[in-house]
Amino acid sequence: MRDEEVLHAYGARAAEYESLFGSVEDMDELDRRRIERWATGLGGTGLNGPVLDAGCGPGHWTRFLLGKGLDAAGVDLVPEFIRSARSRFPDVPFRVASLRALDLPDGHHAGVLAWYSLIHFAPTELPSVIVELRRVLQPRGRLLVGFFEGESGEPFDHAVTTAYYWSVDGMGAMLRDAGFGVTDVESRHDPGRRPHAAIAAIAPSGKTS
Repeated sequence: MRDEEVLHAYGARAAEYESLFGSVEDMDELDRRRIERWATGLGGTGLNGPVLDAGCGPGHWTRFLLGKGLDAAGVDLVPEFIRSARSRFPDVPFRVASLRALDLPDGHHAGVLAWYSLIHFAPTELPSVIVELRRVLQPRGRLLVGFFEGESGEPFDHAVTTAYYWSVDGMGAMLRDAGFGVTDVESRHDPGRRPHAAIAAIAPSGKTS
């Protein structure tokens, strides 16, 4: 899906989205625990460097990461989200950027959180976005991806704009194709909600073509 479509769809509903999902307290407790474990684990890796919340939305997870002692910053395609995040969390750096081209140096970040921020990329687009996330990570840098679990590449009518399911195997294969090593997988099937999955991965120790 083109960036312009996602930007328009979320920009038009940014205030509504923030009111429903703009606080960590609004998130599932299991999501909070999962991201907290990932953030805490970064401290024991020996990696030094910033952590990127890629597709940060209104910035709540970025501020959460900062509160866990990480040098966190957020990027998002939607200017309305970034304006709100800067206002709500003035101690956190935020900027507008596309995940397709982050305009960040190679190998600079210790970690990247991509929590439901990859769901709107079509199956033909997502592999290059994952390669871009890998590019900004240090060797052995950490990635955590959250997504809706289902048949890989199957579109569905997300509340804002078209999104895509991925199976754990399908997302894992895409990460491995980009050079990542998958370290941890979680799935959750709650009644009345779309199945959720999360994958933690480690960037390769050197350059991958």
